[in-house]
Amino acid sequence: MQPNALPPLFLSHGSPMTALEPREAGHFMQRLGPLLERTFRRPRAIVAISAHSLVEPRAGAAGGAPVLLAAPRHAAVYDFGGFDDRLYALRYDAPGAPGLAEHVRVLLAAAGVPARVVDEGGLDHGIWTPLRYMFPAADIPVLPLAWPMDLAPRELFALGAALAALADDGVLVMGSGSITHNLRRVFARGLRGDADGPATPESTAFRNWFVDRGAARDWEALFGYRTVAPHAALMHPTDEHLLPWFVAAGAGGREDPARRVHASLTFGDLGMDAYAFGPHAGRLAEVAA
Repeated sequence: MQPNALPPLFLSHGSPMTALEPREAGHFMQRLGPLLERTFRRPRAIVAISAHSLVEPRAGAAGGAPVLLAAPRHAAVYDFGGFDDRLYALRYDAPGAPGLAEHVRVLLAAAGVPARVVDEGGLDHGIWTPLRYMFPAADIPVLPLAWPMDLAPRELFALGAALAALADDGVLVMGSGSITHNLRRVFARGLRGDADGPATPESTAFRNWFVDRGAARDWEALFGYRTVAPHAALMHPTDEHLLPWFVAAGAGGREDPARRVHASLTFGDLGMDAYAFGPHAGRLAEVAA
């Protein structure tokens, strides 16, 4: 792998309010874009895998194939409700990557993962929230990869492994979700709860388990996290917000530890951790510290 190859990332985007109230995670993302450019290179494109860009399960009518959104231009999609009206004024009109879409489709096909390319666009808030902080000029082409909602962690890791070659080509693979995500607990006292509340022991235990297992490259435990990680079902009643972690991890490969490059928390429960993967993850962790 080239020395300036971009490490695949997993970013916790949190609630939609992160776009207005950056807090620790948003400030980290503001630093992250320039850090990537100084330490590695400016991405020539970004392949984004978000918790909010999903396709039908494999048993569904659409066949469950991943979908590459290859529109020539994207706009922000406001895929939420009940939050601050100011969110709807935020924009992120980024160029698309139709040329890259066909290349990614070929990579996936070679790995036995059929994918469709469509000329549709739009960036859900799991994509545009971090990118507005990382690359505010919105001048880097973005290729969203929508994934079947019934893929298991092991399958998503394999999907990510098919994307590993993109790093040497200057393409950033970015998974976006949340390392913990139980909004019923987070907003039990309303949308304007105590964002500075103390960490709950359940969230802390789950997040620490991921740090430890990732550092140990214990992929089998991570693939089976739902049965072995502490409080897994409580932290993820549904797991779509965690699963992009496995795509980014797969793009980094099995040989190197997963490195947490940022740790913070909102509402006591909602982990905002960020991870880097692959042989250059440690280098990013050092400069991000």
